[in-house]
Amino acid sequence: MSGRPAEPATDPPLLLGWREWLCLPELGLAAIQAKVDTGARTSTLHAFYVDPFRRGGAPWVRFGVHPLRGRTDVVVHSEAAVIDHRQVADSGGHREPRYVIHTPLRVAGQEWPIELTLTNRETMLFRMLLGRTAVAGRAIVDPDRSYLTGRRPARGRRYANL
Repeated sequence: MSGRPAEPATDPPLLLGWREWLCLPELGLAAIQAKVDTGARTSTLHAFYVDPFRRGGAPWVRFGVHPLRGRTDVVVHSEAAVIDHRQVADSGGHREPRYVIHTPLRVAGQEWPIELTLTNRETMLFRMLLGRTAVAGRAIVDPDRSYLTGRRPARGRRYANL
């Protein structure tokens, strides 16, 4: 997949606020707070380390995520196949090379595949940005509202070490 939006859902569009709690089940992320950012083309996930390797001749990455802001004691280690390695401009216009992975997103009982770039967002307010290609044809964003799909999951359902 090369930046094209996923096939639109046949259900009515999901209504999202400007920030939501999401799940990335294949990456072991049971709950991560994301800023829904229609100004960003690509979705981005916080990774405080990214180690490339090869599996069966194909490029993969291992990476670590601090899914909860201010909680460096909560760590999720993941692996994913690399689908691209591209230059991405951040909000300040600075360009950097980033690995791109493909993974399912789950929110409000719905699930669909998205692309994510990996970069260190330790100093940012949100550990994830959900960009416009991830929501195109699937969701409508109300920029005046938050958490339209529900509040933070109960402690026991998020991460084992909480």
